[in-house]
Amino acid sequence: MATSDALSANVKPELARRHKSTATTVLSLLVAVVLLCVLAFVTQKFLRARNTGSLDMVVRISIVIFGFGAIALRRTRFAKMRLQDIAAIQGASGLIITLQRTTILVALIGIVIALIGFVSTLVTANPWYTMQAGVVAAAVLLYGYPVRKAWEQAVSQFSSPESGPDDLQKAS
Repeated sequence: MATSDALSANVKPELARRHKSTATTVLSLLVAVVLLCVLAFVTQKFLRARNTGSLDMVVRISIVIFGFGAIALRRTRFAKMRLQDIAAIQGASGLIITLQRTTILVALIGIVIALIGFVSTLVTANPWYTMQAGVVAAAVLLYGYPVRKAWEQAVSQFSSPESGPDDLQKAS
C-alpha cells in the first residue's frame, strides 16, 4: 500500500500539470471556434457570393468524416487494453502523456473542422458553413474535453502495482 501511495504522490503533480495545460488548450480552441463563427457572421457583408454547388457536398461530407474520425480516434486510443499496455510498458508517466496527446489530437481535429467551415464561408460568402462546422467542432471539443477524475481513475487503475508487469510474468 505504501508503494501505491508513493506512486500517486510522484504522479499527482505531473497529472495535475498536464491536465491543466490540456484543459486550457481545449477551452482555448473552443473559444477560437466561437470566434470563427462570429467572424464569419460579421464578414459575410464584405464577401462576394459565388456559385459553388459542388463544394457544398464536399464540405458537409468532410465535416462528418472528421467528426466521426475524432470520435473513433479517441475511443481507439483510450481502449482499456491499449491503456493497460502503455501503463505496463511506460508506467504512469507514459499513460498521462498518452492521455494528454490523444486529447490534444482530438481537439486539433475539432479545430480543423471549424477551419474547413470558415474557409468554405470565405469561398462562398455563406456563413452557414462556419456555423454548421462550428457546432460539430464544439461537439468534438466537448467530447474530447479532459475530465480530471477520469484521468485519475485511469492512472490509478492501470498503473497500480496489482496490474503491473509482475502479474504478466506470474501468469506465464
